[in-house]
Amino acid sequence: MAISTSELINTAGIQLNKDACVVIVRTEWNAAVIDKLQEGCIRILEEKGVRYKVIEVPGAIEIPFGIKNYWDHFENSSDRPSAFIALGCVIRGGTPHFEYVSGFVTDGILQLNLQLPVPTIFGVLTLNTQEQADERTGGIHGHKGEEAAATAIKMMALSQSFKGNQ
Repeated sequence: MAISTSELINTAGIQLNKDACVVIVRTEWNAAVIDKLQEGCIRILEEKGVRYKVIEVPGAIEIPFGIKNYWDHFENSSDRPSAFIALGCVIRGGTPHFEYVSGFVTDGILQLNLQLPVPTIFGVLTLNTQEQADERTGGIHGHKGEEAAATAIKMMALSQSFKGNQ
């Protein structure tokens, strides 16, 4: 049985610490798509009262660096994030560039999830066409920005639950 989009973004009953904060790292490339992802992401975070900050990097490959560099500078400050959300959009072209970029950003985000003590949510669309982007920013395949925010909320709650069991 498939899970519906509404079930994916359902965060009812989840209580986060009042200091929960998400840093959204977004790209400049494919700005129209990223703007839609960011709007959906922020809509869900605001519904839950989660503080957020947005930083921008030039392209998808720079997302892992932006996240790691932010963490290194703010891990011991009041701006310490409880989670990161990576927002990017890589659309296939006529060269192997798509495979390289998609692979590098995916691997980078995976490494951050293994290295950092806070989750990094993969909100990077890797698509063949602009039509597929439209289908994933409020179209027939839901809203991946909303889903990324809901995933961040659920992962922050999971991390928070482990701290309560110590």
